[in-house]
Amino acid sequence: MARVVVDVMLKPEILDPQGQAVANALPRLGVTDVSSVRIGRRIEIDFAGEPDLDRAREIADKLLANPVIEDFDVRIVEDAAAEVA
Repeated sequence: MARVVVDVMLKPEILDPQGQAVANALPRLGVTDVSSVRIGRRIEIDFAGEPDLDRAREIADKLLANPVIEDFDVRIVEDAAAEVA
């Protein structure tokens, strides 16, 4: 089975309240060396045959990401079992 991973992140100029909340909570855990946090999504698409990056990009652009405020990256995961570990 061929797996394609789509990572979706808010564009850098868009405020990330979830990331800010995490960044603000880190000092309470004793973590003081993190300057910022951004929260995103990871979507895994399993193709029955060969992975189709063009199709995955189309899916991401039309369904998985809002291109006005989000960027996305599409990549093939060669060994899906190794990716999980």
